[in-house]
Amino acid sequence: MSGPTGFRKIAAGRYRETVGLAYGEMTEGLVIEHRPGRTITDTDNVLMTSLGGNDAPLHTDHHYSRHTAWGRPLVCSSIILHIVGGMTVRSTSGLTIANLGFDQIRCTHPVFVGDTLYAETEILERRRSRSRPTAGLVTCRTTGHNQDHVTVMTFTRTFLVPLDTDAVRDRTHY
Repeated sequence: MSGPTGFRKIAAGRYRETVGLAYGEMTEGLVIEHRPGRTITDTDNVLMTSLGGNDAPLHTDHHYSRHTAWGRPLVCSSIILHIVGGMTVRSTSGLTIANLGFDQIRCTHPVFVGDTLYAETEILERRRSRSRPTAGLVTCRTTGHNQDHVTVMTFTRTFLVPLDTDAVRDRTHY
């Protein structure tokens, strides 16, 4: 009998959760629906906006925001990028060597406190690294959507992953 899905057998009767797909598992066209979703709180918005130094009243001042087209504060787009991007890490780049960049970031619909976000990632391309023979580059497109299935953000991301995931897992106890 093989072990439970999403776990790696490390001893008789003992399994460890897996983090990050192996390079060979990230084939072009693979789509991953990331779970769980994440409901955005007022604390998320205020804390993360403050940490980033973004004091725009559109994000933090309820009185000001009542007089805008939205009628309430918008969640800062950098927060959305951070949360949606973070949702993808466990499965796509959990064992990454380096994040190489975000591209084509698009904010396509407003996000408000109380919205629940979900993420979906499609692997667009992968190739072996020319400069690091033990690593591969993976490029993916991530879409964030809200509880009503409305797309709120899209972006592409490229990261560097080890070719021999099992060796990394053995060495690091992952």
